[in-house]
Amino acid sequence: MPRRTATMLASLLTLIALLCAGLLIPVPYAEMSPGPTYNTLGEHRGEEVLQIKGRKTYEADGHLNMTTVRVTGSDYKMNLFEAVHGWLSDDDIVVPHETLYPDDKTAEEVSQENAEEFSLSQESAKVAALRHLKIPVGSHVVVGAVRKDGAAQGKLHAGDVIKQVDGKPVDDPEDVRKLVTEHRPGERVVFSVVPAKQAEKAEKAGKEPGETVPVTITTRKQPGEDRAVVGIETALDYSFPFQIDIKLADVGGPSAGLMFTLGLIDRLTPGNLTGGKFIAGTGTIDEQGEVGPIGGIAMKTIGAREKGAEYFLTPEDNCATASEHVPGGLTLVKVSTLDDAVDALEDIRAGRTSELPSCGKS
Repeated sequence: MPRRTATMLASLLTLIALLCAGLLIPVPYAEMSPGPTYNTLGEHRGEEVLQIKGRKTYEADGHLNMTTVRVTGSDYKMNLFEAVHGWLSDDDIVVPHETLYPDDKTAEEVSQENAEEFSLSQESAKVAALRHLKIPVGSHVVVGAVRKDGAAQGKLHAGDVIKQVDGKPVDDPEDVRKLVTEHRPGERVVFSVVPAKQAEKAEKAGKEPGETVPVTITTRKQPGEDRAVVGIETALDYSFPFQIDIKLADVGGPSAGLMFTLGLIDRLTPGNLTGGKFIAGTGTIDEQGEVGPIGGIAMKTIGAREKGAEYFLTPEDNCATASEHVPGGLTLVKVSTLDDAVDALEDIRAGRTSELPSCGKS
């Protein structure tokens, strides 16, 4: 065989081997790409996203779209070629696999955390929206979880509403901790609770949890500390004067909070917040209306613009990253509170777009 032919053949075989390696050898990366957007004022799978019963609602035009990021599954094995393609693409982001799926958590645990964060974001959105509209919201301390083999196991249950401890009213989870730790390990503490099933029934009826029952628990010593515990985690729960349900499946995480809040405000007030415009956005929200940053902002702005959004409500702490690659035709509007977002929507309705606090402006 001529030397030139042999060299070409060897090069071809090497190239084939490299191609095979690129296709077959997995690399420890995952990919993020623009996900679907959902209009909180519209429908999803034939159901209204925001369902309100027991209160007058109003038709709302335009779009207030929440945005999502699509990620590869925990079991997906990315090859080298896919990783390189993602690195070179403007519409995808390749990140270390452990960024999305930490080594110390199973895929099921990650999924469960995302679902819990999504549920909590809905509750925060309801509270923030109603408080903004000056609609009273009730709050009460509940049992969030009962520790296995703890003193309260079998006596208290997740969802029980704690009204009093030793006859003293509690308004905050910290009140429960303080009253329990006033005891010595081995002493008895009396909880006055509304059982979870009764509390749930009252909530569905739009009422405050009612009649309590006493539950006596003998405290135990916290391992490594000289203080009394009963083995529960407490949280603050809310009750609303009418029923609000958010129907959106297959979405996780806390980043839809702001857009749910705005959607609820729009549905509960006459007129419309958008002025018929296509507005999208993202951001966590807490009960006080503070807007927090989220992940995957670049993917969300791309997905929003592809669906037709003209304006994108952007958490202030995400502005710097979002401004690096702004899709053409999309205006990034900086917000740090719910009031900021409502004011920005008013400017958009009135055509005062030059006054918008855009990302990049001081």
